[in-house]
Order: sequence, then C-alpha cells, then structure tokens
Amino acid sequence: MKAFLILEDGTVFEGKSIGKEKEIISEIVFNTSMTGYLEVLTDPSYAGQAVTMTYPLIGNYGVCYQDMESKKGWPDGFIVRELSRMPSNFRSEDTLQHFLEENDIPGISGIDTRALTKLLREKGTMNGMITTDEAYNKEEVLSLLKEYKVTGVVKRVSCSEKTDYVPGDIQSEKVEADRKIAVIDVGTKKNIIRCLLNRGCKVTVYPCDFDAQEVIASNPDGIMITNGPGDPAECTEIIEQIRVLADSKIPVFAICLGHQLMALAHGAKTYKMKYGHRGANHPVKDLVTGKVYISSQNHGYVVDADSIDKEVAKPWFINVNDKTVEGLEYIGKPVKTVQFHPEANAGPKDSELLFDEFMKMTGGNR
Repeated sequence: MKAFLILEDGTVFEGKSIGKEKEIISEIVFNTSMTGYLEVLTDPSYAGQAVTMTYPLIGNYGVCYQDMESKKGWPDGFIVRELSRMPSNFRSEDTLQHFLEENDIPGISGIDTRALTKLLREKGTMNGMITTDEAYNKEEVLSLLKEYKVTGVVKRVSCSEKTDYVPGDIQSEKVEADRKIAVIDVGTKKNIIRCLLNRGCKVTVYPCDFDAQEVIASNPDGIMITNGPGDPAECTEIIEQIRVLADSKIPVFAICLGHQLMALAHGAKTYKMKYGHRGANHPVKDLVTGKVYISSQNHGYVVDADSIDKEVAKPWFINVNDKTVEGLEYIGKPVKTVQFHPEANAGPKDSELLFDEFMKMTGGNR
C-alpha cells in the first residue's frame, strides 16, 4: 500500500506503508545508529516523535524481546529506506513488521532517507504526517502540522507506581546488594536499572509525580534521575521536586532529561537544538581528565552554557563536535549530571564507568 510522508515545509515523500496502518502527525527526527533499532523503538525518549533511521536496511536481524529497553514501543512512527521482511539471526523471535503492528506504530519505507536527513539537518527538525490517504488535502495537512506540539509525554512514559528491584531482576547479575538507590522515572530505560543492579544496588523506581520528601525519607544511598522525552521546561512540578532532592545532600546522578531538569532547577535555561543528537557515535570530552568517549545520545534540547551560574555548576563534559554542554558538576553538592547515555543500549559502553563514579559518590567501592 502507498504511504506518504508530508513535512511542514511542503516536501512530500512517497513510499510504502509498514507497521500499523494508521495516520499520525509527529515531530520527525533521525537516528544515525547502524544497529539497535529495537532499543531505539523501545526508548521512552522517543515518545511524541517519528524516527528516521539513516542506515538503509532495518529489521535484518529481527526482534529479540529480551533486548527491549521498556515494556513497549514508544515512537509515533518509523521511517526507513528498506524494511527487511526475512530476518536472519539465531536470537530472532519475530519480524520488525509484526512488532510495529503489535505496538500500534505506523511507518513508511522505500523513501530516500538520506535526502530526508539532509533536509532535516539543513532546515531543522520539522513536524510531519504519515498517511496512506492518497486523496489528502495538502493545505489542510500543512495547517495541522504547523499547529502540532509535543506535550505531556513524560507523564505518558513514566511508571504509574513505585516499584522495587533487586540484583538478579531484569537479566542483571545476582550479586550481593549493599546499598539502596532511588530512581526517578521520567522515561527510564531498563539498562539504567540493570547497571545499578549489577553494581550491588537495591533499586526503587518512583513515578514522575513523586514526592521529594518521600524519597528522602526512604534514606537512599543515592538518587538517579533518568532520561525521558519532550521539552524539559514543561516539567515545572518535577523541577520543583528535583530542587528539593538536590538540596538534600544525598548523592545524585542524572542522565539526559534528568540532566536538563537539574540544570533548570538551579536557574539555568535550556533550548531546542536545530536537529538534536541521536545516535551511537557522538564524541564527548571529559574536561577533568581530557579523555574523549564515544557515546550514545538521544536528545533534542540542551542546557544553555551561557545561562549556567559559575558559582552553582561547572561543565564536566562537552560535545567534541559542536561544543554543547554534555555534563555538569554542581559546586558544593554531591550532584553530577550528563546529557548522554552511559548505559548505552544501543551504543558503545565507553562511558558506563560513570556508574562506577556514582557508586563512589554513594560511598561504595564497586
């Protein structure tokens, strides 16, 4: 069946319908990873977005459900050059086509994803519609696209109630637990929790509408604030609670959206990037050691370096390519944050050692 991708600048791509047959309007972004499409599809940070994969063949190793980073697929849509219908992999349990159907994700294949990516790089992230309606009214569609905004996505992806994990859960190692970590779920991935469990932590995951005083009263050894989707400035109530956590003297480590929310809680500002950082090959430089790590990233917003009070925080990591802020250390507080994903999945494990840094902050040796 024919499908169309209509962008808000009027550009139209014609291809074939894949996944669930339905019409969506979403923010169109691109990811440069060569592998890891299932992890991308199950990353809650993609809620409210349709993802374009720049690698031309997607689905060739099928779907292994153990590799999912959350309970379901989150993107509004999926855009590929070619969808493999016959996966070849001894671990494969399903086809990507069936996964998209079961997770209610429509998509389009057979389009020039290289041309689409170049367009998004030149003009910036745009809204778009994926439709199978050959009789669409372009003017009406463009009007809808100009009005669309991504809102309320953190609440959508967060857990609904407090949940406890111990080492051995979610394919983690069965090691002795010697500390307790509170995780604030604003869109967490399983591997964040798994990285903590593997380091001997009992983990309690709190939903995004958490009460900071309840978290503090549970007396954790450390607090983790996770990745997540959407505009960080929209999360005003969460920011207020994070400000309380930051003042509690309990060690805090925050990732991606958590990094942005912590900065906002300390008076800094964030802004939307032209087309964001999404992929598994982004170089970041540790300003303390001078080392450069290859990181996995997925964000469309960034902390404004000029808005950071030098008496409040100092840059910890920067992006080697565009010099944007990739990490902050807070002065006089046991609080560190990074914009990238040290837990990876998909992506390189270069910076997973930051979880060990967090363990040292909590008083442990692992």
